[in-house]
Amino acid sequence: MFEWQRTIQNMVNIIEEQIVNDFNEEMTLTYLADKLGYSPYHVTKKFKNLTGMTFRNYVRLRRLAYSVIELRDTESRIIDIALKYGFSSQEAYTRSFKNEYGITPNEYRKRRMPLVLHTKHNTFDPYYLGIGEISMKKTELQEVIIARVTLPAHKLLHIKNIGANNYFSFWELQENIPGQGCNTICGLLDSIKDKIDTVSGKIGEFDGQIGGGFYDESGKKGYVYGIRLPIDYNGQLPKQMICTDIPEKEYIVFSHPTFEYDKIGSSVCEAVENAMENYDYSACGCNQDKDSIVYQMHNPENIGYRLYVPVKSIG
Repeated sequence: MFEWQRTIQNMVNIIEEQIVNDFNEEMTLTYLADKLGYSPYHVTKKFKNLTGMTFRNYVRLRRLAYSVIELRDTESRIIDIALKYGFSSQEAYTRSFKNEYGITPNEYRKRRMPLVLHTKHNTFDPYYLGIGEISMKKTELQEVIIARVTLPAHKLLHIKNIGANNYFSFWELQENIPGQGCNTICGLLDSIKDKIDTVSGKIGEFDGQIGGGFYDESGKKGYVYGIRLPIDYNGQLPKQMICTDIPEKEYIVFSHPTFEYDKIGSSVCEAVENAMENYDYSACGCNQDKDSIVYQMHNPENIGYRLYVPVKSIG
């Protein structure tokens, strides 16, 4: 029933590989069409139906996203970056860059401000499609690891929503706020350097981005989403986001190692959250600190699933 969602997701994954490894748009489309047994026209039509944009425009936006990071992090010549990411000339690259971001590559390199990068599409998510896990083999689950750690002082650049109970309800609410939807916020966070929790370095896959639950002064639950930055970070920040200094603090960490999201994603989250809810904090001489944020790190491929519960010592 969801075969085309899975097929388009495979297409998206291959596009990422092609961009990183000497991209050629025509070769990619031809390769994908041949592999699927359809004409390039039919493939691009299905792609637009499921992603909301043309194949060509999606590829252009992802190439630009990769190029922004290279402009930010290297001193490579602009012409070399343009050619590396499939643009025919520096002029063509500059024109496309300015049309998308409102400034030229040279101006961006001088200022290096946050930009809304186009994130990688996800067309096959068992949660959103309501199909459950592909594999129900509980033997694939590993034991939840529990540890006590101290996180150094840091900045938390984030947005928050009182009334959101979890990641999914949070983004549903945020989509109704101009400039604070998932694609905009995640794209902005992707463009910011020095994220503490960066693991893979992959662009457009929310690397280094975290969520978190908290309670406000009235006891109402809320959710935050953002990135942790070094405490001395002084770069430009998106105007629609909040930056808060978080002091050094102890946490009890509940974690499950890397796993295949579409196979056992729900089971992993349930196991980790059950471990957190049933843990006897007093046995290790502490209580939960209800005034601080519970960090949620979900990166199945690189770190797995982790919950950082803030605690304070008893007595």
